[in-house]
Amino acid sequence: MEARAALITGGSSGIGLAIARALGQDGYRLTVSARRPEKLHPAAELLRDEDLDIEAVPGNMAEEDHIKGLVERHRERFGRLDVLVNSAGVGIGGPIAQAETKKLDMQLDVNLRAVYLTTRECLPMLKKAGAEHGKALVVNMASIAGKYGQGWLAAYSATKFGVVGLTQALHKEHAADGIQATALCPGFVNTAMTDWVEDVPKEQMIQPEDIAEAVRYLLRTSPACIVPELQFIRAGASM
Repeated sequence: MEARAALITGGSSGIGLAIARALGQDGYRLTVSARRPEKLHPAAELLRDEDLDIEAVPGNMAEEDHIKGLVERHRERFGRLDVLVNSAGVGIGGPIAQAETKKLDMQLDVNLRAVYLTTRECLPMLKKAGAEHGKALVVNMASIAGKYGQGWLAAYSATKFGVVGLTQALHKEHAADGIQATALCPGFVNTAMTDWVEDVPKEQMIQPEDIAEAVRYLLRTSPACIVPELQFIRAGASM
């Protein structure tokens, strides 16, 4: 069988990078993408230094043309897609009454619209992989804030609730095509996105590698085993 391939957005750091490393170690050829080339290319070189097969494609997930270009680059390089990880995201805190429309739109575009568009563009390759081996996988990075609405993170929560719903709908549309879809819903993870958190030390947060191991678990279950979502609760935290 031809070596399998994965595409990971938000792959220059944090959760996306941890998932990329885990999949690469397991033999997947990888396309990783992120908005900032100055972060993406060093991360890709780090993975290449570990003898992983990497295609690095900078792109702004708020731009449809960038998304289409990313998927086409992956198709040209690897010709197949077995795993799609929609990990790119942005969170901007603040009360609803003071929200700037520009910042609201940014979160809607990156956290939800991009997940929809990237998945849409990848479906032909995912369906082909699903027909081949019965288990193409889409992993959508949601959040515990997508299960329990969080004050001062209203827009972020709304987008992540949307990701959970989109994941459920994707399963209903394409399970018969051999495509499984899972929403990952973690609490605070030790990444740059949680640098603003002052009352929880980084070592007490969920680690990016915890999320990567969950993706490995999803890939090791049988095609008959559907996991619609996984929640990750930090020890000692209340929901």
